[in-house]
Formats: sequence, C-alpha cells, structure tokens
Amino acid sequence: MPNPSLHVLQLTDTHLAADPAATLMGVEVLASLRRVVTAARQDHPRLDAVIATGDLVHDESAAGYRLLADTLAGLNAPVYCLPGNHDDPALMREALRGSVAQYADEWVAGRWLVLLLTTAQPDQVAGYLTARELTRARASLGRRPGHFALLCLHHPPVPIGSAWLDAIALQNGAELLELAAEFPQVRGVVWGHAHQEYQAEWRGVRLLGTPSTCVQFLPDAADCVIDTRPPGYRWLRLHDDGRIDSGVQRLAL
Repeated sequence: MPNPSLHVLQLTDTHLAADPAATLMGVEVLASLRRVVTAARQDHPRLDAVIATGDLVHDESAAGYRLLADTLAGLNAPVYCLPGNHDDPALMREALRGSVAQYADEWVAGRWLVLLLTTAQPDQVAGYLTARELTRARASLGRRPGHFALLCLHHPPVPIGSAWLDAIALQNGAELLELAAEFPQVRGVVWGHAHQEYQAEWRGVRLLGTPSTCVQFLPDAADCVIDTRPPGYRWLRLHDDGRIDSGVQRLAL
C-alpha cells in the first residue's frame, strides 16, 4: 500500500501588475502565469495546497493581487502566500482577503507543518529574517514536535553560485540553517527570488529553489543574464514518513 502523502505545488515570482498586459523583461507576466497554471492543472489535477513564495505583484496594486487570486483559482486548491521584496505585505493581506489565495503564516495538514516565513524587508532587495520571525518559527516548530516541517521563504538562504543574486539573497541564512539544525523535524526549505532551479542537501534537509512563472535568470552567472529556459513551477510530495519527493516542471518550448 503506498505511503500517504500531501501533494503541493510551489509557484513563485509571478510579478503581476494591475495591467493584464504588463511585461517584465519582455515577458507578458499574466499570460505566462496562465499557461503555467493550465499546464499544472493538467499534470496535477488533485492538489492539497499551492504555496506562492513572493514577488507576486510587481507594482504593489490591489488589482494585481485580484488577478493573482483569479488565476490561481484554476488550480482548485487553497493557495497560501508569503511576500517577496516586490510585494506590499499589508496590501497583499487585505487584497487577498476572502479569495482562494490567502496571506498565510503556516499550514498544517496530515503529519506536516508548512511554515511560511517572511524575509522581505521594507525598501530592501535582499532578505533578512527578523528576530521576531525567527521566534515565531521556533514557537510553531516547538508546538508540533510530532510534525515534519517544510520551511518556505522568498530569498535563498544559501549561496547559489551567482554573484549578483548571492549579494541580494537572505543576509542571515546561517540563522535559518541553525533553526533547521535545532529542530530535526525540518525536512526541507523552498524559496524563489532567483528565477532558477536549485537543489542541494544540508544535513539531510532538502534545499530547493524554484523557477519563476515568467522570466528566468541564467544559473552560475556573475551578472544578471536572461535564461532562455521556459517558465515553470515545483511539485512536492510530502510523505507521512518525512520524505520529500520533488521536481521542477517547465512549459514546453
């Protein structure tokens, strides 16, 4: 008999705007997201949740968040959102209220705690985990020692090999790794921001970066270079024994 699991999708860096025809570096962001959602719905018709990891609306508009919610409703699953450096957290929370997409701190289901952490700071591109946010994370993990945990954030907590992106990543990533070491039930960390796929392992913890639903950045580049690989998303299977299966799926060229 197969091991029970939760089926989750991660979408990130949608960069929507109030204008449905808005572009980012030559890509029509809403049209690209719609194609990603259509492909994901076909490949993953039954989902337990969708996690959206920041830079969701580029122009800090309520209309952009409404477009996000309307589009992600096509996945037929609850959507849990956290802010990136391009988001307005207060506006996000208010604009998404009552929709399928919600600003969220955590999601608990089955044997899993999915913890959404805010790393975006006002008027900063780089990320930082405040003492308050780290305290919240420790409290949530401490309340659920019997749950495995997936940590979700916007900024990469480890160097990914691109000098320009590493300079604007999570500035206190070592503190996140200390948190993971302190709570052995932490089994994975997922993020966006870098517009590219990344995977590694640290002391048994899966470290997973995910492509944007629009523009892609070339991996291992010293400066910002646009990648020709297509947009995509990440799927995750969170098993009841603590294992994580995961992969990235991209649109066909």
